[in-house]
Amino acid sequence: MQPTTSTSTAATDPQGPTGVLCNWLAAFSLQQAPQQARDRAKALTLDGIGCAIVGAKLPWSNTAAEIVQKFEGAGDRTIVGWGARTSAPGAALLNGTFIQGFELDDFHAKAPLHSASLVLPALWAASEGAEKVSGRQFLEAAIAGYEVGPRVGKALGGIAMLSRGWHSGAVFGTFAAAAAVGKLMQLDAARFEDALGLAGTQSAGLMAAQYEAMCKRMHHGFSSRNGLYSAVLAQGGYTGIKRVFEREYGGFLAVFGEGHNPDPSQVCKDLGSLWEVEHIVIKPYAAMGGIHSPLDALFDIGRQRALKANEIARVEVDVSHPIYHHGWWPPVRPLTSIGAQMNIGYCMAVAILDGEAVVRQFTPARIEAEDVWNLIPKVEVRNDPEFDEGGAEMRFRSRVAVTFTDGERIEVERHTSRTIEARQSIEEVAEKYCSLTDGLIDPERQRKIQEMVLDIEALDDVRELLALLAPPVGTAFE
Repeated sequence: MQPTTSTSTAATDPQGPTGVLCNWLAAFSLQQAPQQARDRAKALTLDGIGCAIVGAKLPWSNTAAEIVQKFEGAGDRTIVGWGARTSAPGAALLNGTFIQGFELDDFHAKAPLHSASLVLPALWAASEGAEKVSGRQFLEAAIAGYEVGPRVGKALGGIAMLSRGWHSGAVFGTFAAAAAVGKLMQLDAARFEDALGLAGTQSAGLMAAQYEAMCKRMHHGFSSRNGLYSAVLAQGGYTGIKRVFEREYGGFLAVFGEGHNPDPSQVCKDLGSLWEVEHIVIKPYAAMGGIHSPLDALFDIGRQRALKANEIARVEVDVSHPIYHHGWWPPVRPLTSIGAQMNIGYCMAVAILDGEAVVRQFTPARIEAEDVWNLIPKVEVRNDPEFDEGGAEMRFRSRVAVTFTDGERIEVERHTSRTIEARQSIEEVAEKYCSLTDGLIDPERQRKIQEMVLDIEALDDVRELLALLAPPVGTAFE
């Protein structure tokens, strides 16, 4: 894709955080990324595809797909798992909604966002245009997006956004999508500045969507669509906010960071030497990322003594303020799937009963089961102020104590979750992908997708991958 010519190819202030980032994006090439960053980007892409296949035919996804297709009409861009096509913005919106559809997708610990649900849908939509996009071009663009999103989030204080009620990833996710598509379009620094400025002015996301609304599933899809549009508009010469990160009045960090000291230097800190893509976490549980550490602690206790509901008198869970604020309220019926996946009490109760917290634990039938609701009142969730000290790395600390009916009390404290402590190997990510998609697509299609993603540099045209993603998929549950 060729950029639109303009009188200026330079960023407005090449020394400011916006300008430095735009210059880096314009100059970045795949060979600059170390192999481990490339491998992690491929792992994130495979994981995102697995999540999209699970999410494509969930009840709320069906509602979204029917509405968007009716509104946007037929088009030439793939809707994953539906055997149908719609407009580019509509496809980005739906595919982002599918990937984020069941809380199984990746997150970043220091700057909570779900990168695959932002980057992949925008790139898929952009890759089905008039010009062929190779796998190398796609991977290069994906890495650009995977790098930018967390950096903007860290500049805003990352997880602090959750304490203030913002859906953090949707707020700074537009930049990830815009950077990815902008790289695919080979924008120069000046056009990248426009794309980022357009992305910033479209940022939004309210965390109250986690309770009863379907729209929490769609927030990252909105951001993916908006980032796609940002890059397309910039390529065509439509200008955006200049110096969007450093503007004092109406700038992105000034507005969204008001009251908690945003740090513009984080946008470009160690750019090109520290690779944020390597710090994006792939989830083992279908639950909000902040609940992973308590779940790990609970399962640590289970390895010391079997967790039998009738032998448990009390479960105490201590977490940081952002996790407490985000993940605790007394659950009441009817509880939606999204509410269950966000609620510490529900997640701990169902994990005790089932020994896991994946797809089945958050189906409507399981959420309504009496054994879960009998156990939830035994879970006490608290904020430990000590966990709020020490910066973003400490926010995922947790302490879980189980008191048994015979008086024994076992306590485990974790600094963070296992997946933040140690990245999953590509083999572990592939195992998750296969586990998620078993029964939803046939084994041959499953195998071909995996092989194509993990060797994506050899792919001549990304539309070959999209052709495998397009046909209808099975339903994870009704």
